[in-house]
Parts: sequence; structure tokens; C-alpha cells
Amino acid sequence: MSTFMLDDQSVRIPEWVNDFPSFRRWFYSDNFPEEGRICFINGEVWVDMSREQFAHNQIKGEYTAVLGSMTRSEGSGRYFPDGFRLSNLDVFLSVNPDGMFVSMGSFQTGRVRLIEGAKEGYIEMEGTPDMVLEVLSPSSIIKDSEWLLELYWQAGIPEYWFVDPRGGKVEFIIYRRTNKGYVPARKQAGWQKSAAFGKSFRLTQGTDALGHPEYHLEVR
Repeated sequence: MSTFMLDDQSVRIPEWVNDFPSFRRWFYSDNFPEEGRICFINGEVWVDMSREQFAHNQIKGEYTAVLGSMTRSEGSGRYFPDGFRLSNLDVFLSVNPDGMFVSMGSFQTGRVRLIEGAKEGYIEMEGTPDMVLEVLSPSSIIKDSEWLLELYWQAGIPEYWFVDPRGGKVEFIIYRRTNKGYVPARKQAGWQKSAAFGKSFRLTQGTDALGHPEYHLEVR
């Protein structure tokens, strides 16, 4: 059994976990850790036990509040906040995105299905959601900006929403899927059109009364 350590925390990876099927068996077992981000990417187990930073937390919360409320009121689909597992069997991918959107059409046609655990309710999504969100953190730079940019495209996901809060100025990009890869949506005064939602979005940054950064996802 191998041990992965980060930020004084550890995850023990069984020696028999050496490919995608064995990773999924481990995920469904009682021995799979309840904390940390443990993914299967590019044929390897990827582990992140780092502490969540303020900006990362607040940005995820803003997207959840806006997109969750919007999709619920419209009945257009379901927004999944951070923490729910996505697996795509075609590209051997198993990850925990910072957010996902699945339209009612994708549920109805079987592009996505929810998988129940042996002792719990639904614990995993299999297939191809309409949109995924990743908010960059210091521990996920290569994963989010390179590996997942390629793997989400290979998985056929129509939109990859990417947010980079580094350097004190937040950057928000909606990547649209083409036959040759993802391309950034064109921006007009910061606004970007999303085909997945049929609306335009803009992320702005300000400060609260204490001088802490705060983020606003605008919709039109």
C-alpha cells in the first residue's frame, strides 16, 4: 500500500489500485477516504489534501448560488456544487469538479446517469454533463489548465468554465468545445455567451466592508 502525503495529511492508496477499474472498485469500497480530492487522471491516481483558500471557496459559492438558483427556477436541469463525483468511462476519468450542470435533456437521453452507492443514495455521475467548472488553486494548476482541458474535451463536454483568481485579479473563461479542442468564448466588456445555459455571464470582483475580495457572477 502506498501513501501520499500533502499538508501533513496522508492518504493510503492500496497497491492493487493500478488502473481505472481498480480505482472505481476502491471508490465504491468502505476504505475510500472521505476527505481530500482523490481522482483518476491520465492513468494515475491524483491526490490533493491541501487546505482550501478563501478566494477558491468564495468563487465556488458564488457560482453555486447563482447557477443553482437559476436552473432550479427555470427547471432547465440540475446544478451540482463542488464535491459530487464525475466519471467518464470512455476516457478513464474520475474527478470532483468544482461545479457541473446537467440539462434535463442530458438526463432524459442518457448522456448522464446517477449511480447509487451500496449503503447510500446517489454518489456518482457517469457520462457527459453539459458544463463543468474548475476554480484554479495553487495545487491544481497543471490539472485544471492542462490535463482537464484535454480530458473534458475528449469526454465530449460542451463547455468548460475556468476561473483563475491568482494575482489579485480574477479571470473567467468559458471554453467552448470544437472538433479540434476547446476555444475561449469571445468576450464583450467581460460578457461571455454560454450555449449550455442560453445566457451571457460576467464575473466581477470587488471588496467588502473589511477589504476582503468578493465576487459577483452576473447574468443577462
